[in-house]
Amino acid sequence: MATEQPCYTLINSSIDGEQGNDMLLKQDLEKGDNRTKTFALKKAIRQLLAGDRLPAGMLMTIIRFVLPSQDHVIKKLLLIFWEVVPKTTSDGKLVSEMILVCDAFRKDLQHPNEYIRGSTLRFLCKLREPELLEPLVPAILACLEHRHAYVRRNAVLAVAAIHRKFDFLIPDGPDLVAKFLETESDPSCKRNAFMMLVQADQDRALAYLSDRLDAAAASPSASTTLLDGDVALQLVTVSLVYRVCRAQPSERGRFIRAIYNLLSSPSSSPAVRYEAAGTLVTLSTAPTAVRAAARAYIDLAARETDDNNVKLIVLDRLVALREEGGEGVEKVMKEMVMDVLRVLAAPDLEVRRKTLNLALDLVTSRTVPEAVLVLKKEVAKTHDAAESGTTGEEAAKYRQLLVRALHSICVRFPQVAADVVPALTEFLMAGGAATDGGEEAAAGDVLVFLREAAEKFTGLRPVVIEKLLEVFSSMKSAKVFRGSLWILGEFADVKSEVQSVMTQIRQALGDIPIVDHEMRKAAGDTEVESSATDITASGTPVQKLVTADGTYATQSVFSSSSVKKSQTANIPPLRKLLMEGDFFLGASMATTLAKLAIRYCSFDGMDAKKTNRFCAEAMLVMASILRLGKSGLPDKAITDDDTDRICLCLKALSDLQRGKDDTSVMLKNVFSKESRQSLGKMLAVKIAAEEAEAQKVKEKKGVAVQPDDAIPFGQLASRSGPGADKEDIFELSLSRAVAGSGKKDGFDQATKLSKVTQLTGFSDPVYAEAYVNVNQYDIVLDVLVVNQTGDTLQNCTLELATLGDLKLVEKPSALVLGPHDFANIKANVKVSSTENGIIFGNIVYDVHGSTSDRNVVVLNDIHIDIMDYIVPAMCTDTEFRQMWAEFEWENKVSVNTPLRDLRAYLEHLLKSTNMKCLTPEAALDGDCGFMAANLYARSVFGEDALANLSIEKNGDGPVTGHVRIRAKSQGMALSMGDKINLTQKEKPRATMAATA
Repeated sequence: MATEQPCYTLINSSIDGEQGNDMLLKQDLEKGDNRTKTFALKKAIRQLLAGDRLPAGMLMTIIRFVLPSQDHVIKKLLLIFWEVVPKTTSDGKLVSEMILVCDAFRKDLQHPNEYIRGSTLRFLCKLREPELLEPLVPAILACLEHRHAYVRRNAVLAVAAIHRKFDFLIPDGPDLVAKFLETESDPSCKRNAFMMLVQADQDRALAYLSDRLDAAAASPSASTTLLDGDVALQLVTVSLVYRVCRAQPSERGRFIRAIYNLLSSPSSSPAVRYEAAGTLVTLSTAPTAVRAAARAYIDLAARETDDNNVKLIVLDRLVALREEGGEGVEKVMKEMVMDVLRVLAAPDLEVRRKTLNLALDLVTSRTVPEAVLVLKKEVAKTHDAAESGTTGEEAAKYRQLLVRALHSICVRFPQVAADVVPALTEFLMAGGAATDGGEEAAAGDVLVFLREAAEKFTGLRPVVIEKLLEVFSSMKSAKVFRGSLWILGEFADVKSEVQSVMTQIRQALGDIPIVDHEMRKAAGDTEVESSATDITASGTPVQKLVTADGTYATQSVFSSSSVKKSQTANIPPLRKLLMEGDFFLGASMATTLAKLAIRYCSFDGMDAKKTNRFCAEAMLVMASILRLGKSGLPDKAITDDDTDRICLCLKALSDLQRGKDDTSVMLKNVFSKESRQSLGKMLAVKIAAEEAEAQKVKEKKGVAVQPDDAIPFGQLASRSGPGADKEDIFELSLSRAVAGSGKKDGFDQATKLSKVTQLTGFSDPVYAEAYVNVNQYDIVLDVLVVNQTGDTLQNCTLELATLGDLKLVEKPSALVLGPHDFANIKANVKVSSTENGIIFGNIVYDVHGSTSDRNVVVLNDIHIDIMDYIVPAMCTDTEFRQMWAEFEWENKVSVNTPLRDLRAYLEHLLKSTNMKCLTPEAALDGDCGFMAANLYARSVFGEDALANLSIEKNGDGPVTGHVRIRAKSQGMALSMGDKINLTQKEKPRATMAATA
């Protein structure tokens, strides 16, 4: 007993403290001034929202001492208090004190102040007790004739809410609102009244809309036209017209004109125009309607808003309109490709990318000259970041997009290639600086375009060669030089072109031999005493020099570095790169010289003297590069690979001069034919991949059900056998309802049930399940809450919280659930990045009449899958390598799977991660014990996800290896790794059967 005494003391002290607080609260409500009563009332409201109950007598205290107050703040707080306080007893009957409150409501509805009237009317919209509303109906109807629009607007809302919940209280509500609508002039009041008619009596709302349209047609200048309403009224009108025309197609002719007027009116808001455009193309596919809707979408994306998300959504609607509208819609949209290109004025890179992709799909042979002109102007703008409205990095990426767009156009329409090539070759000069990665990437795309153009279009080769020779001396980047040298060596087929290429290479190299010239230049004004070169003990070449005063000096290559750096200002570009140690460029130059020499020797009418001179000059250049690499002058020594390549080129030219044996013939074929053939095969694979992708899109757009397919009717299902008339139909319906995606028996089995998440158990007092609808930038949770008890649940509230880059937009409001009643609660969650997220929470409620604490039901977690935001995408190998080097977050996942086939694991990984394989199919074919592939995907937020798959198979064991994931953000890399870990252990049934 001695140990239990402190517990009893603690309990008694807590009870005494609570009672003391209740007494102080009562005193503040009874005797305090307005400010004190305000704080006390706020405390009482917080107490109710926290799940606590008011002490006995507190309700009467508020009615006696607070309810008569005329202070506006107190009256507003009282409305909140009456909303959350329990108003019924445990048996569902109205609390007797609420009769006094009802009289106060009636007085407030007759109050001379319009604010008090309007706020009271809005509060009455939330009441669910018909006993409280019934005596207030006359006062509510009287407010419909009040002089102030604020009161009338809220009175209409109150009438609509009461008629929707308890139609027997105002049975003639639609008639009253229709009469009110005829005489009302305030737009907001008309909007509320029209919304009430749409919900309560659609035929009467349709009649009113028809009258307004007839009045507008008879007198376009009348002030009663539909276009004079505010945004909400116009949106309701668009929604009504859509529903009516879908249900009654015969009414389209009467109402489509109204939608067209809303669409073309300059006074319409962007929201109205967006909804009207969607409704118009749904109701009609006539060229006029499609053209008006597409123009509205383009104007919204180009001018109406600065929100990039809105621009992206509008562009998605344009893409969907082209893909789903059929040939007629696509033909109309192709005429508007120049309007689509106006959206390029937006500074966001993702908006520009989608705009270019859409424009490339719409461009035709008739519009291609104008489109190319616009793209060339955009290319010129990118040289000035301020003019293009972007930063330097974004301007470089935008320039790269433009280059690829021009490349695609030239491949499809060769007639414009001659105009594009001169504009693009400028990038090889200004975009060649190695310090600017974006410029160099754009220059690389230009070289890819020139290479493909020279291969596909024979007539364009002279133009490509001429432009490359013009800018050759102005190039600065080693990468640009390598690509240009390959194109010049491969496609210079004329004698004059070969000689011009050799001349440009010699001018870009400077004096040769390079080592001797550099040693003489390092000596400055000194004279070389002897041509002999001494060797130091370490093997470093030195020279004995005579200075200006007659003394001797010894200079090695190590002591000349400072002099060398001061004399690099006027060094030719190729020579400068070689002096910096880029001997991969030297190996590429040797390959080009070998091709040129072999081709020069094959020209008709060439004598041996000229061919020998040409080959000797080419071999001198190669030998000079080799000696430079071994001399130690550059910062980096030549590698063995580059040495072997240059030696192979020297051997090819030496064998060419000696005679024709098997080796010389083989080397000649390698340099003169097989290189061109390899390029042709690569381009053929690329074209085949593009055609396969286009075929997939075409099949996706095609008819899903063939004309001769049987139409299954549930009513005509097989009823053979005892009990089959019920059980077969039930099983068939159930299997189709719970099935996943796909088609079976002509039915689309992708239903909402696959996205339903059970939140509570079937034995819990409150059952809840959520339908998770993932949109592009937000998540809508439609939660079904079922009261499985025989009690009335007061203040039933869904409390949610999030983990990750998720944000709950608003807190769901509390509900009152009767015995075995159910309700739907919607919650919106905003998504800001591509990352796995978790939504968790609980349901709290009070049992009416119970004295226990508030009840809580914990909900299961809702896991938001990252795959809902990941879509397959394409990028070039250069972009992949560049992003791989830039992204700092890497996640390495070990392969742990029961699969025994390399290709099967790759396909399973692609399917489960929504990534696209960038490695060509030809590189993956064949029977080999290992596989390496690059994967790429993009999120709807513009985030990139890279992956490199390296796997192998040892004997009959499972596939082993690892997957390396790289992303710009940590959350993206970790989420992709978690997804791979989760899915790689799943073994598809088809794969199990194949590998069994």
